[in-house]
Amino acid sequence: MSDVVDDVPDTTPIEIWFQDEARVGQKNGQIYQWAKKGSRPRQPKDQRYASCYIFGAVCAARDKGVAVVMPYADSQAMQHHLDEISQSVAVGAHGVVTMDGAGWHKAHDLVIPDNLSILFIPPYSPELNPVENIWQFLRQNYLSNCVFETYEAIVDACCEAWNKLLQETNRIHSITTRQWAVNGQ
Repeated sequence: MSDVVDDVPDTTPIEIWFQDEARVGQKNGQIYQWAKKGSRPRQPKDQRYASCYIFGAVCAARDKGVAVVMPYADSQAMQHHLDEISQSVAVGAHGVVTMDGAGWHKAHDLVIPDNLSILFIPPYSPELNPVENIWQFLRQNYLSNCVFETYEAIVDACCEAWNKLLQETNRIHSITTRQWAVNGQ
């Protein structure tokens, strides 16, 4: 990681942030649920296609997260998200944002804030990005078995789910801490 933060003085604290996006919409998946043996519980299933994207980033060491809900996954949305992450990095610290190699993550029109560096994980390795587990948690606890009537209802549900996650003390830390990411910190 030293080549990622070459321009940062040695005395500057480093925060490791993990970033990813998730699509949430009317065509959501279903999850397992408890039911009386022999019964077949009903689960709502929508056939419409409205959706939005949650751009989320977490810092396990600080138990902190930041997200934006956007209509599209593109470079403009990514720029807005990077700006939000930059504002959430502790004053005087430098954030290393770990993310996959999606096209909008590498867009030439992105302006990386001065207090951030980007570290791309290898292709086809979602297990290296703990935010994938955040999406799983949100879907299982707040976003499953729902029928959203409008696009606005989808956005509201995403915002509400993310805010509930942030309100749970130590939840982000417990889901996203990886020993290999905190060695030496």
